[in-house]
Amino acid sequence: MFKLSLPADDLQTYIFNQLGHFYPDNRLSPKDERFTKSFQQALERTEYCFKHVALKAYHNEGTTFFSHLHSDQYSLFLWFLSNSVWREFEDIELASKLFNLNKTLNGVICMYDAEMPNIFLILHGGGVVLGKASYNDFFVCCQGCTVGAVKGVYPVLGKGVAMAPQSTIVGNCIVGDHTTIGNQALLRNTNLSSGSLYYRHIDTGKHEIQLKDQPWAQSFFNVPIPRNGESYENKNCID
Repeated sequence: MFKLSLPADDLQTYIFNQLGHFYPDNRLSPKDERFTKSFQQALERTEYCFKHVALKAYHNEGTTFFSHLHSDQYSLFLWFLSNSVWREFEDIELASKLFNLNKTLNGVICMYDAEMPNIFLILHGGGVVLGKASYNDFFVCCQGCTVGAVKGVYPVLGKGVAMAPQSTIVGNCIVGDHTTIGNQALLRNTNLSSGSLYYRHIDTGKHEIQLKDQPWAQSFFNVPIPRNGESYENKNCID
């Protein structure tokens, strides 16, 4: 079951009104196929993503929830919507408006044509910059995180990569599955093997690496996160 805080038609009108408030150019109709078809796709993608989340505000006892007043949830939905507009219609104008709306409301900078995975989380938003890296399912990032390029080269992230607040991954990095980047840690042009905890020591400020059996990302999802090249298949969620 997928439970919305507003009926789908009302939610679609709500988003249309927000776009009209920030961009009063009368260049979009609420019944425009670019908007209505992309909206339905975004709802389906949001449900699929959220049903894998262990947090009760997202999924609990067989019911998946989406609230337009939950800013983290709304931020993910707006990205799915902007990306659906781009993938289906290649409409730069509408996709840009949705990207800018997400940036304005939630402080999340993630372009509509970024290749985000089907299952990921942005926690607390605010100052999040997700560049056009190679992402994988079960990606988690928190406030103040940055993923970006160095001289045009972006990171490649495995499954279950989690970024603690104000951490950064930039440049030519291959980050293995089940890897955690600690608070304020900077990973730049450096590879990490699967199962690593990469963190900045509180006292010395130096970056260190430990191997962990259980990734931090696993605490946010209700299915086991694959590793070592295993693919994730659509299986029943664990409530």
